[in-house]
Amino acid sequence: METGEHKLKSKSGSIRFNPFIKHKTLLFLPLLLLGISCQTINQLWQETPFVLPPPTQTFTVTASPTTTPRNTQTPSPTPVPTETLFPTATVTATPTLLVTPSVQQLEIFDELWQIVQDEYLNPEFNGMDWDAIKEEYRPKIEAGMTDDNFYLAMDEMLSRLGDDHSIFLNPQAVREEDALYAGKSDYVGIGVLVNAIPERNRAVIVNVFPGSPASEAGLQPRDNILTVDGEQILDQDGFLRDLVRGTEGTPVTLTVQTPGGDPRQVQMTRRRINSAVPVPHEVIPMPSGKRIGYLLLVTFNDGTIADQVGEALRQMSREAPLDGLIIDNRQNSGGADTILRGVLGYFTSGSLGNFINRGEERTLIVDLQNVNGSQQLPLVVLIGPGTASYGEVFSGILKDIGRAYLIGETTDGNVETLWGYNFDDGSRAWLAHESFRSLNHPDENWEETGIIPDQTIIAGWDEYMLNNDPVVNAALEYLDR
Repeated sequence: METGEHKLKSKSGSIRFNPFIKHKTLLFLPLLLLGISCQTINQLWQETPFVLPPPTQTFTVTASPTTTPRNTQTPSPTPVPTETLFPTATVTATPTLLVTPSVQQLEIFDELWQIVQDEYLNPEFNGMDWDAIKEEYRPKIEAGMTDDNFYLAMDEMLSRLGDDHSIFLNPQAVREEDALYAGKSDYVGIGVLVNAIPERNRAVIVNVFPGSPASEAGLQPRDNILTVDGEQILDQDGFLRDLVRGTEGTPVTLTVQTPGGDPRQVQMTRRRINSAVPVPHEVIPMPSGKRIGYLLLVTFNDGTIADQVGEALRQMSREAPLDGLIIDNRQNSGGADTILRGVLGYFTSGSLGNFINRGEERTLIVDLQNVNGSQQLPLVVLIGPGTASYGEVFSGILKDIGRAYLIGETTDGNVETLWGYNFDDGSRAWLAHESFRSLNHPDENWEETGIIPDQTIIAGWDEYMLNNDPVVNAALEYLDR
C-alpha cells in the first residue's frame, strides 16, 4: 500500500488555478489544494495571493530528463486559506530578462515533459499531441525567458492537457502550499476563509480563525463581504480582488451583510495570522431531546484537520452521547489523502475503493478510530457545487457503503488524484495521475456524474444562517425521525 500523500484534483471548466493570475472562485480552497471544481465552484480564499492544490504523494526529480522520480513522501498542501483561500493576486517579482537560455529551465522542462509522458492518467493525453507540445515549447525556452515567464509557460503547457486540474507552481507558491498543509499559515490580514459569489457580486465567509481580528469583530461564517475600504470585493469579471491583506497594523473597513440583515461596516486592524484552519462544530438540541452534532469541513489540505475532527467529536459527546451528526461538506474543496483517510476513520474502516491509473490499482484502506461511538453514529453529509476533490470522494464513499445519507446538490465531479513532482529549483508540478473507483458501485464514474445526493435541496450557502438553512433543517429532520 502506498504511504505517501496524494491530493485530489477537481474539474475547473474554463477556470484554472494559476498561481500567477487572478482566479474566479470555484467551489474550495484549499485551500491550494487539490480539490477544486470548475465552473462556478467557490474556492476558499484566504488572504494568500494564490490557490494551492491539496497534498498528495510528492516526488523529487533531479536535474536530468531521464531521471526516474523518487518518492520522498513529502506532503504538499493544496489550495487553501489566508484571507483568500483563492488566490487573487498577481505575483510581482521583478523579472530579469535572460540573455541566454537557462540550463536549469531546459532541464526542468525536459523532466516535466517526460513525467507527463510516463505518468499522466490518460495515455492518449486527452487527444493532445504531446510530442508536438514539446516541439512548440522547447524553442521558446531556448530563446531565453525570465523565471516568472518560464513558470507561467510550464503551467500553460500543463493546461494544454485540458483536464483543468494539472498545474505548475513556482517556488514561492510551493513554500506557501507546504506551510498551509503543515497548519502554519503565515500572512497579514484579518483571518477569514472566503468564497466568491460572482452571481451576486460578493464573497461569503466560509470560516473565521479563532482569535483573529475578524473573530474579535464578530464576523462569522456565512457573512457576506460586499466591499473592502469602499472597493468591490470582486472585479468586473467576478474574480476576488486582493484587498484584505496588507501591512501589519493598518486599518481595513469591510462592508458586511449577514443573511437576512442590512449591510454594515466593520473596521479591523490587520494582524499576522499564523494558525491552523479551524473545524467549527456545535451540538444542536432538538425538541425531542435528541442531541445532533454539526461539523463544518472546508478543506482536507491542513494536516491538523483529522485530529481536530476527533477532538470535536469528543467535545460534542462529552456531556452526553450524540444521537446523530451532520457533516457539512458543501465548502470542502479537497486536499490530501492522508487527511481523507484520517477523517473517514472516525466513521468507517477497511478497504473502501480503489485508485486507478493506466491499468494499475491501489486500494484505499482506512484504519478504525472510534471516538465515543462515532463508528455507529447516524450520519448526514451535506454536499453541493462547492464540494470537490477528496471532499467528493469522502461523501461518495460514505454513501456507497451505506454509512451516510446525503442531502444537497449534485457535485461537479472532480475525483482525479493529483501527484506532486518537486524540481531542483523548488517549483512543483501537480499532475492528474489517478481516478477513484468506489467499492460497491465500481461501474459508477463519479468524474462524469458527480456525487448525487439522496435528497436534493437547493439553497445558497451565503443566503442563510445555520438556524434557517433549508439543507441543515432537512438533515435535522432526517436524524430526528
